[in-house]
Amino acid sequence: MEVCLHTHRWPIRGSFTIARGSKTCVNTIIVEMKSQGGVGRGECVPYGRYGESIESVLAQIASVIPEIKAGLTRVQLQERLPSGAARNAIDCAMWDLECKLSNRSIWDITGIQASPLTTAYTLSLDTPLNMEQAAKDNAHRPLLKLKLGGPEDLARVQAVRRGAPSARIVLDANEAWTPDIYLALIPELETLGVAMIEQPFPAHQDQILAHLPRPIPLCADESCHDRASLPDIIGRYDMINIKTDKTGGLTEALALKAEASAAGLSVMVGCMLSSSLSMAPAFVVAQGVDMVDLDGPLLLAQDIESGFEFERNVMLPFKFELWG
Repeated sequence: MEVCLHTHRWPIRGSFTIARGSKTCVNTIIVEMKSQGGVGRGECVPYGRYGESIESVLAQIASVIPEIKAGLTRVQLQERLPSGAARNAIDCAMWDLECKLSNRSIWDITGIQASPLTTAYTLSLDTPLNMEQAAKDNAHRPLLKLKLGGPEDLARVQAVRRGAPSARIVLDANEAWTPDIYLALIPELETLGVAMIEQPFPAHQDQILAHLPRPIPLCADESCHDRASLPDIIGRYDMINIKTDKTGGLTEALALKAEASAAGLSVMVGCMLSSSLSMAPAFVVAQGVDMVDLDGPLLLAQDIESGFEFERNVMLPFKFELWG
């Protein structure tokens, strides 16, 4: 077994802004596992919000390379590393290598049926005027996700609704609201037809939701990483956002999806800003869920080779050459 680590810098179309800052590129880590003529790959995005950096994630991955070479299994990996970007890249590379060596697709191995998926399209945080223009440019898309997190949030949503009157709209507040802001906005957002609000309050303050109305479904993002997160979510949120970089790979993502659904939670599958290599395992998890937000490749100026094909807003099943 040979394990190789690569860092990659993906340019973004224009720039992408959320409440925590703007980016013109995204840095990812790709793990390659080579064995018996097969190559398995997995990509992860170190995320500063969770205390991760390129250096820290590379160190985490490097720490288990001797064990991988000695035969560390995917099940053992779940105990060896915590949920997060490092485990995600390794776990997804292990899945991919298994597919390549067995000459079986991920669909055969998991028993999940591959179907095209309609994804949300993200509008980055900007002035209301600029967001209205972005909405007009993308008014043909059935689902728009708005990045929010500032005093002009209501004006932003109003502007997007003017720009895309027929689109379904969901909001990502990026932990930026207070209970007073929430209570003031909710009646207005109901009038504007907002379908869902993601992470209105800072993670670990979910107890606030026990005393607030939820006329618009709320989705846990930063508050939901893996199955261990669910006890603090059930009864406070209506939906969870599963991302493989949070769960630490496809293995835990599938388990989280099953447990959350059994608990009566709706499921959204999302992504960090990254290439189609990151989207492929998430695409597997996203089969049959309530909402899909896997537009990462659409936001990049350059994607990985053999990346996803889109027919307008629909993601087509990925090719074997990409992953799985």
